[in-house]
Amino acid sequence: MPSLADRSPPILLLLLLLLLLLLLLFFSAASAWKKDEFRNCEQTPFCKRARGRKPHSIPSLSAADVSLSDGAVSARLLPSQPLRQATAGDDPESDRDPPRPLLLRLSVYPGGVLRLQIDEDPSAPRRRFQVPDVLLPDLDNRRLWLPRLSSPAAGSSSSFYLADGFEAVLIHDPFEIQVRWKGSGEPVLSLNSHGLFDFEQLRAKKNDDEDWEERFRGHTDTRPHGPQSISFDVSFHSADFVYGIPEHASSSLSLRPTSGPGVEHSEPYRLFNLDVFEYVADSPFGLYGAIPFMLSHGAGSSSGFFWLNAAEMQIDVLAPGWDDPAAPAKGRIDTLWMSEAGVVDAFFFVGPEPKDVLRQYTGITGTPAMPQEFAVAYHQCRWNYRDEQDVAAVDAGFDEHDIPYDVLWLDIEHTDGKRYFTWDRVLFPNPKEMQEKLAAKGRHMVTIVDPHIKRDDSFYIHKEATERGYYVKDATGKDFDGWCWAGSSSYGDVLNPKVREWWAEKFSFQNYVGSTPTLYIWNDMNEPSVFNIPEITMPRDAIHYGDVEHRELHNAYGYYFHMATSNGLLKRGNGKDRPFVLSRAFFAGSQRYGTVWTGDNSANWDQLRASVPMILTLGLTGLSFSGADVGGFFGNPEPELLVRWYQLGAYYPFFRAHAHQDTKRREPWLFG
Repeated sequence: MPSLADRSPPILLLLLLLLLLLLLLFFSAASAWKKDEFRNCEQTPFCKRARGRKPHSIPSLSAADVSLSDGAVSARLLPSQPLRQATAGDDPESDRDPPRPLLLRLSVYPGGVLRLQIDEDPSAPRRRFQVPDVLLPDLDNRRLWLPRLSSPAAGSSSSFYLADGFEAVLIHDPFEIQVRWKGSGEPVLSLNSHGLFDFEQLRAKKNDDEDWEERFRGHTDTRPHGPQSISFDVSFHSADFVYGIPEHASSSLSLRPTSGPGVEHSEPYRLFNLDVFEYVADSPFGLYGAIPFMLSHGAGSSSGFFWLNAAEMQIDVLAPGWDDPAAPAKGRIDTLWMSEAGVVDAFFFVGPEPKDVLRQYTGITGTPAMPQEFAVAYHQCRWNYRDEQDVAAVDAGFDEHDIPYDVLWLDIEHTDGKRYFTWDRVLFPNPKEMQEKLAAKGRHMVTIVDPHIKRDDSFYIHKEATERGYYVKDATGKDFDGWCWAGSSSYGDVLNPKVREWWAEKFSFQNYVGSTPTLYIWNDMNEPSVFNIPEITMPRDAIHYGDVEHRELHNAYGYYFHMATSNGLLKRGNGKDRPFVLSRAFFAGSQRYGTVWTGDNSANWDQLRASVPMILTLGLTGLSFSGADVGGFFGNPEPELLVRWYQLGAYYPFFRAHAHQDTKRREPWLFG
């Protein structure tokens, strides 16, 4: 029988051209960040709703039954006016049961820290998620006992001591929180001064016709518990600039306005940990980590605000005149904070100097881990050094050219089929000997361990996790099955302390066969990254320990994974060896467990420039030991760019060169 080519050459040519076109389309789509692959505010209902509200346009709340309880201020938040009854033809969103009272608590901690907690009362259909294991465990033991409240005769507000020179004020109706200078009464920080506080309470469906589902790029989020977002305004008084809320790629250290007069259409700053392929500079789009902490600075003083919430968050920095173009506020910066789920667990920091604000923030989330001496030196990395011979040749090259370095890194290709804690037995048959040769010169090695576990019944880690029920579940209750470097994969439910303990044990020398005391760890893809799900991450309706939805803890998943890995290295050394663990994803408190870097940047001058404010911003939010890939992860830098990057990178706290496997080799001596 004649072949297709013999019978129809034009058809074969057409098929080849079509295949080539498809390949070109695929690679062009994968070669750079495409914003339509990720949701914007208009496609995110809770953000769209909150951003569309005008000041004082929603029913206000008032504080009732204000009292001292256990040395803290407690109150109930109630609607200031009775809600009207829904009538036929009303918007279905208004056809709800009357809202239950919200429970408010205000606590004071040494050094000028005020904590605001707001949650639903116990009659709610389920408990809302409160992020555990981020605040320091002794925090409640350090709480100050408030002896009394001061209230004016009219009873319109209650005030109490916060720190020397400062007081906190709860305004009753409409509800507002203010931190003020004692004596002058001038505000430092305020919450809900523009009446934008909104708390969507959990409720049961009225009928099956209610559609709580959300759809994006062919995926349906079942949202079984319905809308549960929270939003509010926070004002920084006597402020000229605000900083923080990493991680974003920006050439500006201060946060630019995202909404209001003079601002062209812009997105809010997004805090949603994502694996963003070849990200662009000067964008408010969220990257690999999220720290909902903002620091203000002005001629008079500095202050700070932190919201302990691990759900997706969107934050607007509002331009002067956003609320009244005819009379723009001077010396004040207003912000709008919006989150998909969780509770209000927020902290106000009075400063008054920037260093004081950072001290107050790290006083509740922890100070940075002390790095080892070798970790602050130069690190050489690539995806991937091919085999033991390649490792030996690179190591010898540094000696031959008299270039100092302390650490050599191995990416995913060193493993046996992307099964972490293993070695490719052909390419790396003698891992201990390889590490010992480096150690003899005072050098160390780092290998990669990602959170996705290959679904292979012959892989003992997968077998153990399956048998013990240690995986994150999908919305139907089955082990979640997603796609990452290992192919079909599942993910450890590291919210569960038992799973974190189990994972930590995998770093022992008995379990991680071929590891030595001079081997340290790199956590990548821990946002978590899932290739076959919209936005390249885990579905929001996946289920974690304690019936917690992934939407509620997403931004902290990488934090818990980083914690478990760091604790594993501590256990490995019986607590005598400080761990070194690099993590791509991070959250508040990550500074206690190790190092972070700015992810998959590109070899261009814009990314070189953006690395400076990105790293400085991480430092301003507690993550002082951080860096960027020297030379750029994607692309091939021209010699001058690489030279300049090394000159700058020497001043990064974490100094590592790294590159994609498709780039040209770029060990330092290859450029003359």
